[in-house]
Amino acid sequence: RRTSSSMVSHSLVLTACRRLNTGWKPAVFEITMKRICVFCGANPGHDPRYRAEAEKLGRLLAVRGIELVYGGGNIGLMGAVADACLEAGGTVIGVIPEALMGKEVAGQAVDHRALTRLEVVDSMHTRKARMAELSDGFIAMPGGFGTFEEFCEILTWGQLGFHVKPMGLLNVAGFYDPLLALFEHAVKEGFLRQQNRAMALADTDIERLLDAMAAYQPEPVSKWLKEEKQL
Repeated sequence: RRTSSSMVSHSLVLTACRRLNTGWKPAVFEITMKRICVFCGANPGHDPRYRAEAEKLGRLLAVRGIELVYGGGNIGLMGAVADACLEAGGTVIGVIPEALMGKEVAGQAVDHRALTRLEVVDSMHTRKARMAELSDGFIAMPGGFGTFEEFCEILTWGQLGFHVKPMGLLNVAGFYDPLLALFEHAVKEGFLRQQNRAMALADTDIERLLDAMAAYQPEPVSKWLKEEKQL
């Protein structure tokens, strides 16, 4: 079930390219960033700055009129960003696999029961695809394997030309410095093109990151995939 929003926020023009017989030709698409998907940990982490920045992000999205899309969790940074957005008057859409509904960690429900809307889906793959469908951009905060996988998969979809949406790492307290160094190492060793590396935006400041996402202009990429079922 989809809902519409009357709130209009960052408007940006994203440029994709079509491969025609005559070569690369620009195709311009105007996208309004009304929703941002946030990938983050189901744990709070040891450094209190992680939770503080999650709460700041949630509040900022609400203030800017951007709806939050996330994995529907009630614990860790997931719960922090959702609660902060809701408390600031924002809209929060959660997408959670049916298998996680009703589960508890340390006596606390895994699923968030007070969201603007909670969509229950049949699998983790469907969850990721649905969050991507709903969102106009993506931000990864500190997290574990799930967060890393979600962000790298959405980067891969962009590399393959399946979308031209901005993708950013909120590098709280240098958390993502090792991952960014790995990206650079992959470029140096010939496994990653610089134009694809540039798709992964990063900043330690959330306001600067949002501004960079609003100004994002993707490099020309041929579209390898045309339909979601090809992923």
